[in-house]
Amino acid sequence: MVTIDIVKIIGIGLVALLLIIVIRQYKPEFTVYISLIAGILILACILPKISAIIDMLNSLVSTASINSSFLVLLLKITGIAFLTEFAVSICKDAGESAIATKIDMGGKVVIISMSIPILAGLLETVTQILP
Repeated sequence: MVTIDIVKIIGIGLVALLLIIVIRQYKPEFTVYISLIAGILILACILPKISAIIDMLNSLVSTASINSSFLVLLLKITGIAFLTEFAVSICKDAGESAIATKIDMGGKVVIISMSIPILAGLLETVTQILP
């Protein structure tokens, strides 16, 4: 159920927040670990949903007779975006915004480089349609 999943995610986030607030007073270096553990727990909660989304997209691709390599690329790009955002958040939580900015820029460059085949396929399709 969707509502139970979001309640779990919010619960994990709020418990982590409370732990961070309390622990920051005594051992501030441990707050990054709590944030990382909370992120991993939340990721574990959403993995089944991600799997269901991938299965649904696969069935749509097979029904619509779309090149499955484009779907694989889109899923990889989405995964890179999520992982990049996760790493950026961890760096910002640790107070390392300079590293976070560089990771963010690197993720964007990788995403753009991976999207070139999709753009090429789109341009090819458009040129075939136009007279």
